[in-house]
Amino acid sequence: MSCVDRPTAAAGPMGLLVDDDALYLQTLQRSLSKRGVESTTATTAADALRLAGEGSLDFALIDLRLAAQSGLDLIKPLRETQPRMRIVLVTGYASVATAVEAIKRGADDYLLKPTTVDTILRTLSLATEAESPLEPQTMTPLNRLEWEHIHQALAETNGNVSAAARLLGMHRRSLQRKLAKRPGPERKPHEE
Repeated sequence: MSCVDRPTAAAGPMGLLVDDDALYLQTLQRSLSKRGVESTTATTAADALRLAGEGSLDFALIDLRLAAQSGLDLIKPLRETQPRMRIVLVTGYASVATAVEAIKRGADDYLLKPTTVDTILRTLSLATEAESPLEPQTMTPLNRLEWEHIHQALAETNGNVSAAARLLGMHRRSLQRKLAKRPGPERKPHEE
């Protein structure tokens, strides 16, 4: 759906999802749609800027890494195109320096992947009254975050386990043992 195709009497908010992972975009777009939030997607910075210029948007979720580009470089031009839009940088490569830089460039918030649709909606201030802010937030287990970090290292080393182990500062066998285990699902506080 293009921004220009937005119905004039649209009841829900309209957003822009920017990530170079097309499957992730499709899944997130579908999940948001089930909650009454419509969106359009872009896999490159150029597409994102083009779509932002076509119509009114309420928010943008931008991945930090867009293939060879940085999502940080997209924040300022999006802000200039859509001054009222909420901009949230979403990344699996979290650091305080990146968060500070995102805010300096005009982002409204910063989220760590993997995140939930509920967390995204709360961050965008789109959670409805029925979704009580008193509900416990889901927590991402440490082993899940470790799993994501390991797979990022594997992606950067083209699947080379030995090189990924060196990058992570661990022994190859330790990495192989960790790869044999799947992480658990997200949990709510006080769940055993």
